Amino acid sequence: MARTVRFHEYGGPDVLRLEDVPVGEPGPGEVLIRVEAIGINRAEALFRGGTYIEPVRAFPARLGAEAAGVVEAVGPDVAGVEPGRAISVVPAFSMNDHAVYAERAIVPAAAVVRRPDGLDAVGGAAVWMPYLTAYGALAEVGGTRPGDPVVITAASSGVGLAAIRTANRLGAVPIATTRTDAKRGALLRAGAAEVIVTGREDVAGRVLDLTAGRGAALVLDAVAGPGVLALGRAVAPGGTLLLYGALSGEPTPYPGFDLGMPALNMRTYTLFEITTDPARLRRAEAFVRSGLRDGAFRPDVDRVFPLDDIAEAHRYMEAGGQVGKIVVTV
Repeated sequence: MARTVRFHEYGGPDVLRLEDVPVGEPGPGEVLIRVEAIGINRAEALFRGGTYIEPVRAFPARLGAEAAGVVEAVGPDVAGVEPGRAISVVPAFSMNDHAVYAERAIVPAAAVVRRPDGLDAVGGAAVWMPYLTAYGALAEVGGTRPGDPVVITAASSGVGLAAIRTANRLGAVPIATTRTDAKRGALLRAGAAEVIVTGREDVAGRVLDLTAGRGAALVLDAVAGPGVLALGRAVAPGGTLLLYGALSGEPTPYPGFDLGMPALNMRTYTLFEITTDPARLRRAEAFVRSGLRDGAFRPDVDRVFPLDDIAEAHRYMEAGGQVGKIVVTV
C-alpha cells in the first residue's frame, strides 16, 4: 500500500484525497519508483476540474506526470534502468494510465530519465517538463534560429522561464510578457531581452517597435482566447503563433481573417510531441543536460509543499502568483 492522491469527482482542490492504495508490481516496460518529489503542473488542475484535453475515464482518478525518485523494481523488457537509480519521470503518458502523486508509483520506463549528478529530488521534479517543453517548442517545432525575436507569454511560469533561457541558448531574442510590473524584474534577471507588461502596454505595438516593424518569428502562447488577435499582429510574415496552453479559459478564434489574411501560421503544441517520440526526447534530453552542466539552465522552484498539503499546493498554483515551479515533497 502507498499513500496516493485520488479524487472521486470533478471539482476544485478540496476534492483531492490522500488514500492508501495498493501499488502492485511493474509490468512489461514499466518501473516501480519510490517518489521523493512531485512537480505540480496546471494540466493536473485541469484534469481534476474536468477541463483537460482528455477526460477522466473512471473515478476514483489519480494525478501527476512529473516526479523525481529512486527506482525500486523494473518489469520485464526494461533495459538501461536498474533498482537504486536516482531518476526523474517526465510527462509522457495519460494520467488515466499512470500517475505520480503518491509515495510509490508505477510508470513507463520510456518516461524515465536519469537524474544528473548534483541535482536533488526537488530540482529533479522541477526541471524536465519546463525545459523539454521549451526546447520542443522553440527548436523542434518552431525552428528558432539565432537572432529570431521570440515572444513568450505568461513568462513567469516554469515553462516561461525555461523558454527565456532556451531562447538565449539558441541565440534568439526572448521578449517576455507578464500581466503586471510585479514580476518584471524576475523576468529580466532570467534573461529576457525585453519585458512587456500586458496590463498597461499594447503587446503587438511593443513587439513591432522592438523588431523594427517586422514582428516576432515565433510567439509561444500559454493563454489563448481572444488575445490571439493581438498576438497575431505581432507575428512576422511566415512566422508562427504556437499555442501550448489555454489559461484564459475562453474560446480561441483564428485571427487570420480579422487581420487581413497575413502569412500567419497558427498551431497547437504539447510536450507529448517530444516525450512520446524517442528520437526527439533523446535530442531534448541531451540539450537540457548540456545546459544543466554549464549552468545555463537550472530548476526554478517557487515554493515547496509536503504531500499532506496537496490541496493547498493546488490552491496556490491556481492563485497564479508564483514565479517558477511548485514542488511537493513526499
